[in-house]
Amino acid sequence: MKIDCLLAITMFLLNRGTVSASTLAERFEVSKRTIQRDIDTLNQAGIPIISVYGVEGGYEIMDGFKLTKQIAGVDDYLNIIIALKGLSTAYESQTINKTLDKALYAMQGGEQRIFIDFSTAREGTLVNGYLHIIEKAIYEKTLLIIEYSNAENVSTVRIVEPLALSFRWYAWYLFAYCTKKKDYRVFKLQRIASCEPTIGNFSKDHGDIELLLKDKSMFDKREYLNIRLLCKKQIRQQVLEYLNGNIEQEYENGDFIITMNVPFERMWFSLLLGFGNQVQVLEPAELKTMLKQKAEDILSIY
Repeated sequence: MKIDCLLAITMFLLNRGTVSASTLAERFEVSKRTIQRDIDTLNQAGIPIISVYGVEGGYEIMDGFKLTKQIAGVDDYLNIIIALKGLSTAYESQTINKTLDKALYAMQGGEQRIFIDFSTAREGTLVNGYLHIIEKAIYEKTLLIIEYSNAENVSTVRIVEPLALSFRWYAWYLFAYCTKKKDYRVFKLQRIASCEPTIGNFSKDHGDIELLLKDKSMFDKREYLNIRLLCKKQIRQQVLEYLNGNIEQEYENGDFIITMNVPFERMWFSLLLGFGNQVQVLEPAELKTMLKQKAEDILSIY
């Protein structure tokens, strides 16, 4: 909406002082001429924006101008800022940046002490590109055609109605209604080979998307394993940090048994291999067999 853009420009200027027309145009993805018209509109609305000439010139809001009528306290805005900054490390979005500008100005005091970094969520240029395509399709309620490979490396082409993006289990996922299967599906973005908008409308009103996401039986269909490990005392800290299990038993020499209930994915298997002979799998038997086979495969190439 136009009013949102004008408010975002105001917040941007309040937080940064003098800003050039080129910088504003690039930030808000419009022409410099549009920025000039928006500045005129803001002046007419009573926000005193002046032009500064020279090499470092641009637009700035006159000293002494303040926006009042805060809708929350300093602590509220600080929590918003922490959340927004954390989200911005995982996903580059102009919308997030605009909201962050508003919150930074509105906080007017207080100091951030909690810093959250989800930069591991940035899974490469391809996934970041998909995020923008999918987000646009979600808000515009347009269909997407995707080429997707499942865990067995079987590739299919699907037409989906995109409903939500979710970051969990250390990866980005698309939650969508598959027009072929006539059911809801979850697609891991790293497994999408191509993602493009296509012509067509949603087949129905999907209702409360958040409720659909909370249905774990629908969203999480992965195989889970109950694992028991005998661990050496030398790697206690690493095991507790990376495996996040519960200590079942401890021995006098410092060794211990840890239990976990985890989705069986390559990440957990790789971690167990990385611990080498410092960790022994007690249960389940199939996991022990898989580790033995992998060890034999590795030995066979040396």
